Amino acid sequence: MFAEISQWAPIIRSVTTLVIAVIAALVIHFIIFHVVVRFTSKSGKPVIDSIKRHCYKPARWLLVFIALRLVLPLLITTVMPEQLAGFLEHLTGIAIIIFICWLIIGFVFVLEDYVLSRFDIQKSDNLRARKVYTQLRVATRIIIAVVIIIGIASVLMTFPRVQQLGTTILASAGVVGIVVGLAAQKTIGTFIAGLQIAITQPIRIDDVVIVEGEWGRIEEITLTYVVVKIWDQRRLVLPITYFIEKPFQNWTRTTSDLLGTVYLYLDYKIPVDVIRDELKKILEESEKWDKRVCVVQVTDTSEKCIQVRALVSAADASAAWGLRCEVREKLIDFIAKNYPDSLPRVRASLDKPEKENLS
Repeated sequence: MFAEISQWAPIIRSVTTLVIAVIAALVIHFIIFHVVVRFTSKSGKPVIDSIKRHCYKPARWLLVFIALRLVLPLLITTVMPEQLAGFLEHLTGIAIIIFICWLIIGFVFVLEDYVLSRFDIQKSDNLRARKVYTQLRVATRIIIAVVIIIGIASVLMTFPRVQQLGTTILASAGVVGIVVGLAAQKTIGTFIAGLQIAITQPIRIDDVVIVEGEWGRIEEITLTYVVVKIWDQRRLVLPITYFIEKPFQNWTRTTSDLLGTVYLYLDYKIPVDVIRDELKKILEESEKWDKRVCVVQVTDTSEKCIQVRALVSAADASAAWGLRCEVREKLIDFIAKNYPDSLPRVRASLDKPEKENLS
């Protein structure tokens, strides 16, 4: 009986060692996260939630596989065949690389959430917030892509045959580089365009733009394309090189405030000063007016009517559009009620023809 127990003793010790290593890793993980949450509590609940959402799982699995990797050498001389131990060491090494990359990506997302929580993109004067949003979104995508590429390369380099292949590839790196460069010229150009957008920022998140004859807001910027949310809820997807190579209108490039125009075509008899007073009254009662510009001018004339332009200002494009519609409706209503004869009309002269002299 004691002989049978002595045969199972190494296996029992090995399993116990593995269990203790995993439990120790989980305890360390719990302590680390408790300390991190306490340390970041001043940053607010969104940051703590982001840490738990993006870093909790990869950190836990990383510590577990590190513990297993440390314990495996102790089991090689006891119950585990050397070949199996080598395979498990290789497997845990790959897992550690994967979870390290996952954890780094999680840290990148936490940093993004922390920075974005410091800036409110919903307020009217959000120029600085849009700059930060744009730079951070592009930068995080680049970092994540680089981390994934490095992680895949690190995993492949753990295989001896891949290392030999890598040596062969490096020997002909010049030729391969030229071929890849020619084949991926457009892709590289798109990537560089994404970097240009992030650095120079001709567009930012939530910018109001006119592209392809459509009015919309920049909703998403990636390394390869830009999504514009059109006013009627459609999405216009454009390659990111579009904003480097083609002209477009950016209504919020420096500030979000805009001027709006309302054109009226009226009869020559209309008293323009009355229109000025009425416009001022309309704007003072409107919440959309930012109290900067209130101008009425006669900008053109024709043989039939005059062109009257009302120039108004608003804090952003949406408010400017609503204010223009409001001013147009109320001015037309005011003129129709008080000066109906001043609305455009067609004049005709009905002269009585002279009687023919029959004598």
